[in-house]
Amino acid sequence: MQYEAVIGLEVHAQLLTASKIFCGCSTRFGADPNSQTCPVCLGLPGSLPVLNRKVVDLAIKAGLATHCRIAPSARFARKNYFYPDLPKGYQISMYELPLCEKGFIEIALDGKVRRIGLTRIHMEEDAGKNLHEGLGEASHVDLNRAGIPLLEIVSEPELRSSEEAVAYLKRLREILVYAGISDADMEKGNFRCDANVSLRPAGDSRLGTRAEVKNMNSFRFVKRALEYEVDRQEKLLRAGKKVVQETRLFDPRQGVTVSMRSKEEAHDYRYFPEPDLVLLKVDSAWIDSTSASLPELPEAKRERFVNQYGIPEYDAIVLTSSQALADFFEETVRMIDQPKTASNWIMGDLLRELKDENKEVGQSALRPQHLAAILKMIEQGTISGTMAKTLFKEVYRTGKDPQAVVRDQGMLQLSDPSALTQIIDRVLASNPTELAAFRGGKEKLLSFFVGEVMKASQGKANPAKVNELLKEKLGRS
Repeated sequence: MQYEAVIGLEVHAQLLTASKIFCGCSTRFGADPNSQTCPVCLGLPGSLPVLNRKVVDLAIKAGLATHCRIAPSARFARKNYFYPDLPKGYQISMYELPLCEKGFIEIALDGKVRRIGLTRIHMEEDAGKNLHEGLGEASHVDLNRAGIPLLEIVSEPELRSSEEAVAYLKRLREILVYAGISDADMEKGNFRCDANVSLRPAGDSRLGTRAEVKNMNSFRFVKRALEYEVDRQEKLLRAGKKVVQETRLFDPRQGVTVSMRSKEEAHDYRYFPEPDLVLLKVDSAWIDSTSASLPELPEAKRERFVNQYGIPEYDAIVLTSSQALADFFEETVRMIDQPKTASNWIMGDLLRELKDENKEVGQSALRPQHLAAILKMIEQGTISGTMAKTLFKEVYRTGKDPQAVVRDQGMLQLSDPSALTQIIDRVLASNPTELAAFRGGKEKLLSFFVGEVMKASQGKANPAKVNELLKEKLGRS
């Protein structure tokens, strides 16, 4: 029997706010443990939550960016469970009346586009963090994260492979970052994922028993965990055993998922409406003003890049993979109208340097005006293509003005006919065998002589001028 994987994802994304969801404590990362807390996020008796309007603005924006229906009324609920990092003994979340429902995200994989439905997007507060490492048998609790505003984004169980799951997560992350909803920094835990995984006979519409894999915070871990879990469940089913509904954790060192606890159902959390917060009302004016604030999103930007700049779709996909990279490209093209050339340099040289140093484009010392200046010098024949590569690396390393580097390091392209003729004469005299072969009919050796002249000039010779002078010297048109 052939089995089909059924995967649904629950993503928790931290919102870009300066303060927490129900109090004024800072959301700044990296502060001393328990230094960003107050009676509200510590859950002290008598303290009352007050909803941060900015959190709602960003949640509505996320819903609009993913084609959701925005509910006119939404209600917070208490999700009751006990854990040391949850001081109140419950988490303020949403249950029966979420803010956003029935959206979708489109993913492209192997040349095909698939639409993945979204069940819901709702707001909730984060819990604190348990600290274990270096504490012997003790554990400490840091409540700085308690009350951090989160969006929980729940997909329909429509993903069928680890590759589709990663494509979905990348697209979702891209949307959140573009729209200024979240920085989605996975290393800081600002974008993390739980996956519900089950198998069923191929062609069957019924859902199998699912296992939930918790708290994965890298695309690589998601892919490895899902592949292992699908394989684990398939082996059980083929052996005539049952899949147990449970919560599992991914161990990246061993590449396996391990059982954590039996899977909770909604009734285990004893949800009920949060009595300290009134019903949230969202009118059409609020939705309209939020919609007007949405920036150009990745899909629209890709389409515009292809139409406006005439670059291939692949280039547009790469260049719009981040807002900063797209801005870098457009700023460069505004200064020099060479879209495809600019795209080639950014996708090739710039991204290679950034990858080697594990940097983002905003951390580069080379700015759009630098790249535009380099391309103008190539266009004007001031520097050769070889010199341009050297110049690019130097400017990337130092952030210096390209024209100053060219002047200071003597990179000006050599185009003077008399100087080039002297070099050509030396090259021909040094290669009598090749010269005789050329005159004997092996005209492909012209490129050899061009290369030797370029070497002799240390890459400074104007290649077009070299070709022209060589043909004259060798009697070829």
